[in-house]
Amino acid sequence: MRNLRIVFMGTPDFAVATLKTLVENQYNVVGVITAPDKPAGRGQKLNESAVKQYALSQNLNVLQPTNLKNDNFLNELKALNANLQIVVAFRMLPKVVWQMPEYGTFNLHASLLPNYRGAAPINWAIINGETKTGVSTFFIDEKIDTGDMILQETIDILPEENAGSLHDKLMDIGSQLVLKTVELIKEGAVKTIPQKESDDVKTAYKLDRDNCKIDWNDSLKNIYNLIRGLSPYPAAWCTLINGADSLDVKIYEAETATEAHNQSIGSIISTKKELKVAVSNGYIIIKEIKFPGKRSMDVRSLLNGYAFEANAKML
Repeated sequence: MRNLRIVFMGTPDFAVATLKTLVENQYNVVGVITAPDKPAGRGQKLNESAVKQYALSQNLNVLQPTNLKNDNFLNELKALNANLQIVVAFRMLPKVVWQMPEYGTFNLHASLLPNYRGAAPINWAIINGETKTGVSTFFIDEKIDTGDMILQETIDILPEENAGSLHDKLMDIGSQLVLKTVELIKEGAVKTIPQKESDDVKTAYKLDRDNCKIDWNDSLKNIYNLIRGLSPYPAAWCTLINGADSLDVKIYEAETATEAHNQSIGSIISTKKELKVAVSNGYIIIKEIKFPGKRSMDVRSLLNGYAFEANAKML
């Protein structure tokens, strides 16, 4: 049985669940590496990462390097004398860091590798209409999310699931998969499997303004999947043209109605209770929307105080 000394690397809430699981199972976490504090809000007050906040609450040793190749940081990392490093939602590590511990450095990734390597695996699984996804642990190598796999677990993506609810499910089962992985390493019982490469491996591209924009000429199903795959963050968006108004709006929740019609694509049909947009094979029924500079609101609340003209449309 190996005596593990663990360095944990992570930044957002997704990573906190795993760190908490390690602490609650009495593993020796000798150091936590997380992102530097960043100014946020109107007052530009320094904002600590979720991982830092939890680590400090547990009196864990926290390092916040700006440069992972910096000699001072590398010396601090070596001084921790860790023999295992665990990475969850952090950043790409230089070789000098990931090859440091005796038992290696492994990563938790929120997809069924080799599919959805990259920055936004949870979002793209929904956007692409997948019905299953999962979590994988693998040893880090020179490339992004390509190392030999240790364990995987699969879950269903429900038809109305959005990225927020799927994130929370994967966060929970991911923390348990890391625990299982650590137990195998502790027992010296790890058996890895190389990732299978093929031409049809799907990629989890970084989300940006262009790939978050709704194309109303796309199919009803694809538009619906984009909206739920980007909700609650960063949110699918489009431009609303309503009389003199030209507003970039975000759509957080929608339903679909498959129906033949002769409305032009992007046309808005509104009543006192409903707001829908015509697409090629039906309607997107908007349930929650956000106007610029406003909080998101349910559509009924919007319709109480905002009128859509007869020729209003979404672009």
